[in-house]
Amino acid sequence: MKLFKKNQIIIYVIVLMLMTAGYLNYTTNTEKQTSVETAMQIESNDDMQLADIGDATLVNSNDVVAQNTTNETNTSNTTNIANSKETNTASSETDGSNHITSENETTTENTTLETSSANNNDYFVKSKLERDTMYSQMIETYEKVLNSTNSLETQRQSATQEIQKINETKNSIMICENLIKTKGFENSIIFVNGESISIIIGIEEIKQEEVAQIQNIISREMKAKVENIHIATK
Repeated sequence: MKLFKKNQIIIYVIVLMLMTAGYLNYTTNTEKQTSVETAMQIESNDDMQLADIGDATLVNSNDVVAQNTTNETNTSNTTNIANSKETNTASSETDGSNHITSENETTTENTTLETSSANNNDYFVKSKLERDTMYSQMIETYEKVLNSTNSLETQRQSATQEIQKINETKNSIMICENLIKTKGFENSIIFVNGESISIIIGIEEIKQEEVAQIQNIISREMKAKVENIHIATK
């Protein structure tokens, strides 16, 4: 009877040990599986995070590259526009400068011609005034002889002849200068010194046929010989 109880107790102890071992084994396997799943989930999450980070980096990198390319393009366009403006401005300044220089040269030439023409006009006006003044003074002198009570008859007659001669000379000069003007010579002046007659024409050069025309006018109107007619230009 005692032996049976001992055996029964041993069986209970063995069953209990088996049950404990089974429970421990189950618990251990469950923990391992849970650990494995947890590790796999963590690894999976890490991979997804890495994937997400990689994608974000790649996208950002592309955006940066695209943005840099756009900025470079815009900078290049801005530089080209600026260079174009500078080139156009330089060209405009150069053209403007050339245009201004050309205008200045033309103005200078015109001013020179006008000055030269004005000087010629002044010369002929002044010379004619001096010549007419001389004739007026000569006539005034002869008139004093005529009006003087102390003058002899012969002196009065000589004075009268000289006054008439001066007036005829002045009239012939006026006619000749007007006729010369009709030939295209705007400025001319005639000086008479006895039988010698000098004519100054306001041009730089004169042709031989023009010389002949002037000589014919002077010879006909002033009853002068051709060899006594002297023509000069100014």
